[in-house]
Amino acid sequence: MDTRFDQINSTVENSIFHVVFFPDRIYHAQYLNATRSERYRYNVREVRGQGDISVLKAEVYVDGRRYSNVLRIEYRASRLVEKARQKNRFLRGELLAFVQLLPSDSPAASGTLKLTYCPWIDAYQVELWETLEAPDTQPHDARVLDLMGYEGSITSLPTLRPMLANLADLTRLELAFRENDRDLPFGFSITNPEWDNNYERKIQAPNTNAPSSPSNTIDTLNYLIDFQRGWYIQSSDIAPVRYLNAMMNDADSDRRADNLIEMRWLLQREFGSTVVFFHEVLIPPGMVEGTHQHIGSEELYYIIEGEGIAYMGENDDPATRNFPTVERSIFGFDQPRRCKELPVKPGSIIFTKSGGIHGIRNHGQLPLRFVAFLYHSN
Repeated sequence: MDTRFDQINSTVENSIFHVVFFPDRIYHAQYLNATRSERYRYNVREVRGQGDISVLKAEVYVDGRRYSNVLRIEYRASRLVEKARQKNRFLRGELLAFVQLLPSDSPAASGTLKLTYCPWIDAYQVELWETLEAPDTQPHDARVLDLMGYEGSITSLPTLRPMLANLADLTRLELAFRENDRDLPFGFSITNPEWDNNYERKIQAPNTNAPSSPSNTIDTLNYLIDFQRGWYIQSSDIAPVRYLNAMMNDADSDRRADNLIEMRWLLQREFGSTVVFFHEVLIPPGMVEGTHQHIGSEELYYIIEGEGIAYMGENDDPATRNFPTVERSIFGFDQPRRCKELPVKPGSIIFTKSGGIHGIRNHGQLPLRFVAFLYHSN
């Protein structure tokens, strides 16, 4: 890493931002496959991550000369470990990955890659090289050659090779992971492999103005790795998706034929890390978003316009003990729960951790508007 990063962060005016500006993960040479031979060196150009996944765009040099573009995929498999364990299986040393490359100016192409476990990074990994042909100078080093091949940890697929020729144009890729075909080292066939396809991910899109229409819910099923570096968005340019009696049980006393709220889905699959979405919510006067419990996810509301009442689980925040207590119907649960009624206005924050309960009502004369983001807890 450039020593100037240390110098920047040691200054008084910048030290507080250290955690914000910390550079991408530092990749030591021994983490990358071909560096078992001193003839090979990598130039890592860009890194993206999402959950258990890291993807590197890189170049590899042989004998000091640029040789090939490289796309390296790393996967730590925490979710797939749990899914395999439900079938009384271990992941062992190999996994398979579905990869679809999405260039900016040409059709998508896809393929299946084998990932092998690497103790250096405690993850499964594969490097997709533009070519495996012998360098012009001399043949590949034997210590690297034994890694190369169709199912090697250094591989090349003809269907994906054209897109690796210009990594700058490779703006996005989709990934999903599954168990190997064989239960190694025993060799038993796995006929029903488990998949990690991003929690069967769905996104929202304003395909119709009809409230709560299934056509506004889109199955994606894969992780998206996005190499775009920035977004400039006007929320008013994004059409809202409308919901009728959102997150309410059939017997909820707040259900009404006109209880509509709107959500502008500003960012969804674009995020890295474990963030799921960032959106803007509008609740018209007198309308309600149903009270619900978060399991395995956390969400933050920040009120930017209007006034209302937020509901929070009775014991979720000790600081709310002196606010009124009411019973609320909880979406998906048979029995109501005791909740605190909390007044909200511009600048109010409702932060709900996994297991917590929240909902919100507009009791003012103007629209109640807030922004929210949600992420997986683990």
